[in-house]
Amino acid sequence: QVHLVESGGGLVQAGGSLRLSCAASDGTFSGYRMGWFRQAPGKEREFVAAIDWRVRNIYYADSVKGRFTISRDTAKNTVYLQMSSLKPEDTSVYYCAAAVTNLGGGTWRGDYWGQGTQVTVSS
Repeated sequence: QVHLVESGGGLVQAGGSLRLSCAASDGTFSGYRMGWFRQAPGKEREFVAAIDWRVRNIYYADSVKGRFTISRDTAKNTVYLQMSSLKPEDTSVYYCAAAVTNLGGGTWRGDYWGQGTQVTVSS
């Protein structure tokens, strides 16, 4: 069992940047693939990015490639999502997930979830 705590959300103007953090309140991320998902009002939760904890393979949704960067600090047991060139359509609740699996066909799943942090991008 992994308990995840996100932070770093907020309100930003279009074109701005934010960095989200996800820390383990207990336990460790070691061995897990970690990821970020987001859910906008009235929409399904969607995959944003993932990183393999040990091997450091990184995956991005096409919609955020070139703008978002996922990284992790093994010493701090923390995963980050650096978001740049933000657009109003990036407005969502962002969720950190552990034990992320690629189910194929563009579908990803997470087994453990944080509570979410709101990101609002104004135009």
